[in-house]
Amino acid sequence: MTDAPETSQEPEHRAAPAVVGRLHRLGRWCARRPWWVIAAWLLVLLTALGADRAWGGTYDDDFALPGTAVQTGADLLDAHGSDTVRGTASQIVLHTDTGSLGTHRDAVGAAVTALEELPEVISVADPLSTPGTVSADGTTGIMTVRFTQNPTRFETSYLDGVDDAVHGLRADGVEVEYGGPLGQLARPKAEDRLSEVIGLTTAVIVLLAGFGSLAAAGLPLLTAVVGLLSGMALLGLLAAVFTFGNAAPTLATMMGLGVGVDYALFLITRHRRLLHDVDEPAEAAGRAMATSGRAVIVAAATVALALGGLYASGVTFIGTLGAAAGLTVLVAAVAALTLAPALLGVTGRRIDRWRVRPPADEPSGTADAWHRWAATVGRRPWLFLAAGGLVLAVLAIPAASMRLGHVDSGANPTDYTDRRAYDLVADAFGPGTNGQFTVVAHLGDTATDLAALSGSLHDTLASTPGVAHVSTPVTSEDRALLITTVTPDTGPQEEATSDLMHRLEDDVLPDALSRSHAEGYVTGVTAAQLTFRDVVVDRLPVIVTVVVAASFLLLLTVFRSLLVALKAALLNLLSIGAAYGVVVAVFQWGWGGGLFGVDEPVPVESYVPMMMFAIVFGLSMDYEVFLLSRIREAWLHTKDNHLSVATGLAGTARVITCAALIMTSVFLAFLLSTNVVIKMLALGLGVSVVIDATVVRLILVPSTMYLLGRANWWLPHWLDRLLPHLDPEGATPAHPAARDADAAVPVQAGSGDRR
Repeated sequence: MTDAPETSQEPEHRAAPAVVGRLHRLGRWCARRPWWVIAAWLLVLLTALGADRAWGGTYDDDFALPGTAVQTGADLLDAHGSDTVRGTASQIVLHTDTGSLGTHRDAVGAAVTALEELPEVISVADPLSTPGTVSADGTTGIMTVRFTQNPTRFETSYLDGVDDAVHGLRADGVEVEYGGPLGQLARPKAEDRLSEVIGLTTAVIVLLAGFGSLAAAGLPLLTAVVGLLSGMALLGLLAAVFTFGNAAPTLATMMGLGVGVDYALFLITRHRRLLHDVDEPAEAAGRAMATSGRAVIVAAATVALALGGLYASGVTFIGTLGAAAGLTVLVAAVAALTLAPALLGVTGRRIDRWRVRPPADEPSGTADAWHRWAATVGRRPWLFLAAGGLVLAVLAIPAASMRLGHVDSGANPTDYTDRRAYDLVADAFGPGTNGQFTVVAHLGDTATDLAALSGSLHDTLASTPGVAHVSTPVTSEDRALLITTVTPDTGPQEEATSDLMHRLEDDVLPDALSRSHAEGYVTGVTAAQLTFRDVVVDRLPVIVTVVVAASFLLLLTVFRSLLVALKAALLNLLSIGAAYGVVVAVFQWGWGGGLFGVDEPVPVESYVPMMMFAIVFGLSMDYEVFLLSRIREAWLHTKDNHLSVATGLAGTARVITCAALIMTSVFLAFLLSTNVVIKMLALGLGVSVVIDATVVRLILVPSTMYLLGRANWWLPHWLDRLLPHLDPEGATPAHPAARDADAAVPVQAGSGDRR
């Protein structure tokens, strides 16, 4: 590759021959010794699957919020509380349609005794002897069971013991439903097989349409599936050591399958093109690795960097979700860089065997539809820029009203026991009973009249607007705490419930306890969920800054252009805003939510925007890297900005379109999940890929690059000297891009514009 002269407009292009040589040799070695590589992957896969089956861990949504009031209150309860307030509480809801629960007293007592004998149970509150736990009409009762740890960590077989304990109640005609964490344990296990099958089936159809042969279509799929299974097995092993949320395996599957097909697809497409220029298939595989393989590395690094940036939130739960998805992305990249060349070595020149139609090659002139589209955009770049920006702005409008919260059991399917328990409690006791707060007053060493303080605290809480009921405060056994339960007027998803929690923390408790010098805390499951949301909202700007800055620096280093890196970051932010808007419109506003199995409007799950930002930003950079790599490649050979944009757009059009269709189908297939949070992520990610592959790639990127002209490739001398040189696509002998660019004519014929 010829070096560009070092001027203020054209920074010196220094290839990294050592890295190029290593990738070239790796690809050629894998292609020449394919069975060794395939055998190694099979060994890794079988070993990982066996180890995961034997020692793999489980997933749960348990998380801590150190330094927050809700965590302090929970810690105080564990340190000073009695069996009635320690551990993790879960509800068993009893309901009878005939008579009252009092007529089933013997069955209720037998169930309480049997539950107390189960392992991990601290205490069981009999609803018939606990004030406030039976509805006014006597038909519904709440039996509170406290466990030594969160029941979601138990094996599902634990439910057999619970079912046996309440069998007598059911035999007596009482409906028994499990709420809270016990109900989560009883949910049907998330089954992603159908979504995976739909994604893979769509991928087969798209690849057959794009490549025209079964052999060429099968290679990316085989590479992606092997990488995905290996990555998921490794994740299972890590789950035995680290805590990953319940959404981790689904997120990892979505990401691993999507990018796995993409990365292998980009490499195999370049390989097929290079087969026309070299005699040996192994050499073509080596050159594909030395060019598109570098782009795969940059793309995977960008996605992993964005996902790793989630740790900047300071919330381990969110960071581990990003780590789970990042793991399968990295394994997918390794599979694409090793297994794909090996499979290409096995197929040799028979890659187009078993054709379903004549294979279509990448365009090499300027008469194809993509060059004509580029020419159309080039004639009116301002018009297309305004139109594309308007589309994204309209889609992003709902994002301005985004309301974060926790999607609780009330949004689950009605065949889930925790949803039925939720509805029974809401109907019998009011919606706020599903979102109660535990108020803890830490008395410390201060001497005080406990009776007077208890009465004052109760009266103050009961008179607070938004409070439906307050239990009588009780004192811990060591007289260090006053503990009471506050029931809001509104359900846990309502904004009024969040406002009440903040009012209690900021105003009511400090005023009520000011004379006693005691410290008051609001804790419990609902308080923890609301506090988690507040922490996420506070730290989202940190995540955005870290991810955008890191990605900007990576693109700046790779493409040696200040404006290209800045433009990519800004356009990605616009596409993320549009994806946010669609999620808000569907789930929060309820526009078409029923089509996706969500019967009522729900808030956007608190961590969804943060997860979406990291994933969408990383995936958007994927396509940006592959497109800009080809544009820059043509620019370095022609120094014609218009021609370079058209050549890059045409050269990547089919492969990026195929990749985007596959990625979209993989994401949208997970709308079949019964988990509303997974539905949110699936829709948001699917929409973002569509936006990125159409509005951004076809309209905004070419129009902005036409308008910027030679300034696209400007980099100050001092910055060029500071940055390391990481070429996204290294030079190879008889480079096809050079041949195509040199043979092509300018897009705007007769203009003579060499900007």
